[in-house]
Amino acid sequence: MIAFVGGGARSGKSRHAETLAGALHRSRGGALVYLATAQATDDEMAARIARHRHERGTGWRTLEAPLALDTALAEVAEGDSVLLDCLTLWASQWLYAGGGQEAEGEAMLARVIEMARTRDIALVVVSNDLNEDLPPADAETWRYLAFLQRLHRRLAREADRVIEVVAGMALEWKATDGQAAGECRPEARR
Repeated sequence: MIAFVGGGARSGKSRHAETLAGALHRSRGGALVYLATAQATDDEMAARIARHRHERGTGWRTLEAPLALDTALAEVAEGDSVLLDCLTLWASQWLYAGGGQEAEGEAMLARVIEMARTRDIALVVVSNDLNEDLPPADAETWRYLAFLQRLHRRLAREADRVIEVVAGMALEWKATDGQAAGECRPEARR
């Protein structure tokens, strides 16, 4: 099972994705894995990472994968549940910190999806919706947004569930659990 959870900054998407990954873990067994793309490059980011770890609580195995998502996913056992947070940050690191090519990044995501499918890994992927802002003024930002949106489209096409979180409300655009697509659910509280 693959789920794509998107939404704007601070919309509640990560919390919703954590809840979903936890529910998948409880129903399937296996380990609960957090595939982190963030790196503590400054004090603010280090504090944010520490806060997220604290909020997640115990029971999560953390794998850090700022670039090599496929290599990190290869360390996950069949039947585990994985939360990849977040594709937005990974895409920027891929293009700019790692110097990767767009086609290679798209191929990486395709490998990750295929690995999850063939190894029965429940994969929940979080990403920011950056198209809700004003259009960028420069070509490089357009390039990044176009790359990210290609990743989003592929993920949405391949995913079993596509969920958009707006102000803490989860809207299922593509559902497999008997819920009608387009139905809103409030974010689960902890």
